[in-house]
Amino acid sequence: MSDSVDHLKLRKGAFRIALIPAEVLEALNDGKLETVNLNEFLALELPRLARNVAVHIGLDPDSERLGDTFAMLPSFKPMQRHGHIARALYDMTADHAERDAVAHRLATHPSDVARCWATHWIQMSGLPLQKQLEATWRFAADPHFGVREMAWMAVRDSTIRSLDEALRLLQPWVLNPDANIRRFASELTRPRGVWCAQIEQLKAEPWLAIELLEPLRADSSRYVQNSVANWLNDASRTQPEWVEETCARWQRESDLPETRYITRRALRTLSKQVPEAT
Repeated sequence: MSDSVDHLKLRKGAFRIALIPAEVLEALNDGKLETVNLNEFLALELPRLARNVAVHIGLDPDSERLGDTFAMLPSFKPMQRHGHIARALYDMTADHAERDAVAHRLATHPSDVARCWATHWIQMSGLPLQKQLEATWRFAADPHFGVREMAWMAVRDSTIRSLDEALRLLQPWVLNPDANIRRFASELTRPRGVWCAQIEQLKAEPWLAIELLEPLRADSSRYVQNSVANWLNDASRTQPEWVEETCARWQRESDLPETRYITRRALRTLSKQVPEAT
C-alpha cells in the first residue's frame, strides 16, 4: 500500500462506469483509494478488493470462508453483497490472536468500502446499545459520505429495539460541534428513513424525539438542516397536525433563515396536499 495515489484524490468521478480511468479502477480495487461517486462504487471487483483488504488487515486472503462467500455473491443484490463480505471477514477473526487490532485496521482503512464493512461489524458484535453507539462515533464523523450513511444504518435496528434509551443517549450528539455527529443523531432516528426499517413508534408519536430536534431547529449546517427537515417531513405523513404546530412554533420562536429553510422543507409534502383555491 506504499504506492502513492495522492494525484488521484481530487478527481471528479466519471459519469459512466466505462469512463473510469484504468488507473483509478486499479487503485480502488487495490484498496488504496476511496470512491467518489456511485459509478465507482458499482464498478468495484468485490472479490479482488476483499482479498486485498484481508491482506492489509492481517487475514488470509485465500481463506475458504472468504472463497465460499465470493461464490455466492452473484445470487445477492449489490448492497447485500457487502454485508456478506463483512460477515466473512468478521467470522475470520473469531480465533485471531489480535482481533481488536484487525478491527482497528479495518475501521481506519484507506478504502471507504472497507470502512463500510467495519460498520457491519458493529451489528454483529452483540454489544449493548450504548457501546454500539460509542463504536459508531468514528464512522458517524468519517469524512466520506458513504461511510457516514452506513454508520447510522449499522445501529438502526438496535435503536428501534431500545428507542427510549437511544433518544436519551443521543442527546449529547445533537450538541456536538461536528455537524456530521449532529446529523447522525437526526438521520438515525428518522421515522421513515431510506432503505431501512421504519420506526413505527416515532411515526405514531414523533414528539418523543422533540428533545433531539429542538437544538437543531436553527442549525448552521445545511447538511443537518436537510436531515431535520426530512425527519419532520417523514413525521408529517402520519402526524401532520403535530408537524404543522411544531413548525409554526419554531418560526415564532426562531425567526432565522436556517429555521425558515428547515420548516419550509419539512412541510413540502403537506403543502402539496393543500387544494388550490378556485
